[in-house]
Amino acid sequence: MPDHRTRFLQLALRAQALRFGEFTLKSGRLSPYFFNAGLFNTGAALAELAGCYADAVEADGVAFDLLFGPAYKGIPLATALACEYARRGRDLPVAFNRKEAKAHGEGGQLIGAPLEGRRVLIVDDVITAGTAIREALEIIRAGGGLPAGIVIALDRQEAVDPAASRRSAAESVAIEQGLPVVRVATLDDLLAFTASDSALAGHRERLLAYREAYGSLTPR
Repeated sequence: MPDHRTRFLQLALRAQALRFGEFTLKSGRLSPYFFNAGLFNTGAALAELAGCYADAVEADGVAFDLLFGPAYKGIPLATALACEYARRGRDLPVAFNRKEAKAHGEGGQLIGAPLEGRRVLIVDDVITAGTAIREALEIIRAGGGLPAGIVIALDRQEAVDPAASRRSAAESVAIEQGLPVVRVATLDDLLAFTASDSALAGHRERLLAYREAYGSLTPR
């Protein structure tokens, strides 16, 4: 497993952004694990997380000129990633959207650097149904930006509709939009991680059962 994936999973556990147990998801599914990027809530955690994002993006080779964070969780993630790139010697513009357009002051829905003519990398935590990403893509295109790809922290590799295509939300967005989706880590990585750590090995059987029931069927 690449080093950035291991570092990310270790960080997620330390921050309690990744937990094991029984969690009812918005979909109604009972999951043996839960991921909440909102718990990366200190400067040190966000800085370390941004390093993992940057390593994942660089390993994938996506070409881009601007970072875009969809409201809300994408905003601190894109900002932290911009700071990490600046630390590495690349000063990138960053932008994000408001949930509701502002009618006074500078107005509009966008905050930050102009998008026009720039290759835009969307930075978010997860892709659940793809709705937020599709909205972000509409905003970027309306602003004259050129979507270049998407980077997320964790891909649950979970089928949106197990009775239909059994594609994950990330796979559906990648195919539908023709864009690369970079994942810092995946459920497969989490399974490998639990197999290598005796303290977590007890969760592996339930993770495997959950993947069997709801996992996407894309070759691993």
